[in-house]
Amino acid sequence: MPKINGNEIRPGNILEHNGGLWAAVKVDHVKPGKGGAFAQVEMKNLRNGSKLNERFRSADKVERVRLEQKDQQFLYENDGMLVFMDAETYEQVEVPADILGDRRPFLQDGMTVVVEFHESEALSASLPQKVVCKIVETEPVVKGQTAANSFKPAILDNGVKIMVPPFVGQDEDVVVNTETMEYSERA
Repeated sequence: MPKINGNEIRPGNILEHNGGLWAAVKVDHVKPGKGGAFAQVEMKNLRNGSKLNERFRSADKVERVRLEQKDQQFLYENDGMLVFMDAETYEQVEVPADILGDRRPFLQDGMTVVVEFHESEALSASLPQKVVCKIVETEPVVKGQTAANSFKPAILDNGVKIMVPPFVGQDEDVVVNTETMEYSERA
């Protein structure tokens, strides 16, 4: 694994530090009036989500880890574990359902998800940026209502509540951005 200097750490880098895998969330380069410069790095543990603030001097060496990204197809959920299949090798892998966090309701049968692996351990999963959902409940369309910055609440078929424009009605398919969890467009 490549070792990098402490002053080369950038946000988004994955580091091996104190026996754990950490993602650099925020990096501040500090040059005090007295003493040497250092990088103040806020890190998040990829396995348990704990946070850590650490100082790295430019002479410090840190292991930089590259995660392998694989497209996996979602098959089913079993006892809080999501089962994915590799499209090329047909190998199945089980991942804890909480790896997706609050985006879990947007996971649909047969959906292709990008899972990041370190050696054979799945560390994170990311959904496609846009997902099509059906609106099951919303207020009726009101004629003459302007669409300028007025949104109304709607409940999707997966139970998630979002805000939609007034012209969108019940039983319509809409595209939802999974990163912001907001309405994007009609499907």
